[in-house]
Amino acid sequence: MKDLVAFDLDGTLAESKQPLKASMGEALADLLGVANVAVISGGDWPQFDKQVASQLPARADLKKLWLMPTTGTKLYTHMGDVWTAVYAELFDDDTRKNIIDSFNASLEATGFKPEQTWGERIEDRGSQITFSALGQEAPLDAKEKWDPDFAKRKVIQADLKTRLPGLSINMGGSTSIDITREGVDKAYGLKKLRDHSGIALDKMMFVGDAIFPGGNDYPAKQLGLDTVKVRDPDETLSVIAAIVACQQ
Repeated sequence: MKDLVAFDLDGTLAESKQPLKASMGEALADLLGVANVAVISGGDWPQFDKQVASQLPARADLKKLWLMPTTGTKLYTHMGDVWTAVYAELFDDDTRKNIIDSFNASLEATGFKPEQTWGERIEDRGSQITFSALGQEAPLDAKEKWDPDFAKRKVIQADLKTRLPGLSINMGGSTSIDITREGVDKAYGLKKLRDHSGIALDKMMFVGDAIFPGGNDYPAKQLGLDTVKVRDPDETLSVIAAIVACQQ
């Protein structure tokens, strides 16, 4: 029996930057009936609101839902009738400028310049800066084709590590790289969740699509949580159904 089930977002609960399907919203509502639920991902709060918070059915017990944008450097809980920020750990101006300059230098050095982009490629999320190779508004089919085996981003990631010592650089989503303060990854976020929820790590499990070395879900496994690697949101639905059945 687990007291809390934590999920990655893009590629696990929903397609990249897309709202939860109605079936996923209903499945999460079922899960909230038997356990706490957390969602931790690289997107900022507006993306979480669009993809998750606004897509849940009225019956969902929001008091048991923990939303953790920007890899857990922010935490939102539902208090009264509104979502409220519990904390937010933000970059200072000098660090922010250094990261953005290093991103631009790295892309120039590695030569990964797609023929077409949609929107801004570098997004400042306050506590995290994210590079989206094809732009923030890229269509899903283009994103899925650009780097399905993570090979391109591994080259960029390796170059960035030489330019930004002391910062965490992780691959996320289907085309993105997330930069946070040193030591910040999903393990960091899950430990923050433990501290704020009072739920021990051995009472949590984690579900994600990038539980492999270099993937941004892998730190949850390294932390020692029970983990389930999924291919896509359809497989996540099956996992949730199995968890609900076991918890009842």
